[in-house]
Amino acid sequence: MRIRTLTLAAASGAALLAAGVLPASASGAVVPKSAQEGSVSAADLLAKVTSCSQISNGKYQTDDETSATIPVCGKNGAVFWKADMDIDCDGQRTTNCNEDRDPWYQDDTAFHQSDGSPLRAESLPYVVVPSSSGIWNYSSAGIKGGGVVAVIYDNKVEYAVVGDTGPTNIIGEASYATANALGIDPDPATGGADSGVTYILFKNSKASPIESHSAAVSLGNQLAEQFLAGN
Repeated sequence: MRIRTLTLAAASGAALLAAGVLPASASGAVVPKSAQEGSVSAADLLAKVTSCSQISNGKYQTDDETSATIPVCGKNGAVFWKADMDIDCDGQRTTNCNEDRDPWYQDDTAFHQSDGSPLRAESLPYVVVPSSSGIWNYSSAGIKGGGVVAVIYDNKVEYAVVGDTGPTNIIGEASYATANALGIDPDPATGGADSGVTYILFKNSKASPIESHSAAVSLGNQLAEQFLAGN
């Protein structure tokens, strides 16, 4: 994950336009899905996270140039936060995730596939968690690589896994595939959502193998049902 600044994002977008390079969503290379995953509705999940019992020692920024306003909140069986979505294109090089498309590209992810390879941001829905710090330690909260996450945006639910870690002070990032599935512009330089994204991370869960999206959806739907019943 990169530390994404608003100024750099704007400059990169201008450079892409000047070069005549369109983001994937504009070029028609990627078509977002329209249906939510699983049987649990976004409305039902959001109804359980209307208030925050803060478990982080402080709050996070959404970008390098913003103030710290986002807490990590605790619920029975899960933690959650409400933030923006920056686009993580790290991991295996693909058509839309590489040095040419992403100014912050890195060829590795914190957590790896079952064969030891980095994850594929373009095809695997995953979420980035802040690296452990005095603000919050994700592993101490029962969150681990491969853990299942319900990502909610625009009345849609997408199940993802915990796939990467980022700066200790910034929160709100997910893979190209996560954004694309939710109808968010997935372009790593110019895309993302400024607000309105809810991340519900289920404690002590793990999709196996981590690269199987179907495994994340199956387990995620079960955990979402348990979350509704337990909160």
